[in-house]
Amino acid sequence: LLKSSPGQIVMNAFENAQKTLSSGITSIRDLGGRDYLEFAVRDACNSGRQLGPTIMAAGRMICMTGGHGNAFGRIADGPDEVLKAVREQIHAGSDVIKLMATGGVMTPRVNPEDAHYTEEELRVGVDEGHRFNRTCASHAQGAAGILNAVRAGMDSIEHGIFMTQECLDAMLEKGTYLVPTLAAVNNIFINRDNGIPDFIVEKTIRVRERHHQSIKMFYEAGGKIAMGTDAGTPFNVHGDNCQELQYMADLGISNSDVLKISTANAADLMAMEDRGQIREGAFADMLIVSGNPLEDISAVADRGNHRSVVKNGSLVKFN
Repeated sequence: LLKSSPGQIVMNAFENAQKTLSSGITSIRDLGGRDYLEFAVRDACNSGRQLGPTIMAAGRMICMTGGHGNAFGRIADGPDEVLKAVREQIHAGSDVIKLMATGGVMTPRVNPEDAHYTEEELRVGVDEGHRFNRTCASHAQGAAGILNAVRAGMDSIEHGIFMTQECLDAMLEKGTYLVPTLAAVNNIFINRDNGIPDFIVEKTIRVRERHHQSIKMFYEAGGKIAMGTDAGTPFNVHGDNCQELQYMADLGISNSDVLKISTANAADLMAMEDRGQIREGAFADMLIVSGNPLEDISAVADRGNHRSVVKNGSLVKFN
């Protein structure tokens, strides 16, 4: 991403959007791009000028100096700067606000467990996002950062790796969604010997089991979960998004809940009342498969079982 030209980024983003739709994912969030270039793809797909999924885009992720995502995020320190950064994203045309509450796996020299933004900084950002009717999502892996984000009123916690009982209780009380992104961690772990930088592999090995424990704990407690993949991380490719459903089932989430998490719940998090369910008046966004996913989730998770995709009532066909 950092070495590509603006034109290359737009073309790659459009190709990835089409791969995602062809894999049966009909609506997505893009939670952090470079210089708002992804907005051109969003606008083309959402207007119907080009074939693609419905896209909600965050623009630039907001992070602290030296924080996770600092290479291409909007760096902001302190409540006043965070407020200004959120306003910049809204002015640019963002649909959702992304705030980085902790360190992460993909950024060198940061620790996933460390809290980055304070609760006050996050609250200012969330309040401003909500004031302009934007949902707010937070990259949050360590427990302290998860708590800061939840208490600040965040709509969703992305990853939630080091969740504690205190985090869980706060999320249940607030009704905060968890987006597990199991594919991001699992696919790095599976391909750890395939040229991924050592610092990424080391952190992935360190967090993977704890990540699984947190997701299982949250599910068993009845927390609200929405499907998401963090596609674009190593070996977590656009077009293989549905493997996330298999990863959720592997942790003991029932097939019926996996399907709800990936449809109705995801649409609810995205504030899309007219998508994610089959009812009169809703958009006809559907994935047609061979087999019964209630009996075997691979009917959806394995692309070999996909038969067709319907977007806004029309059969998807790519040249």
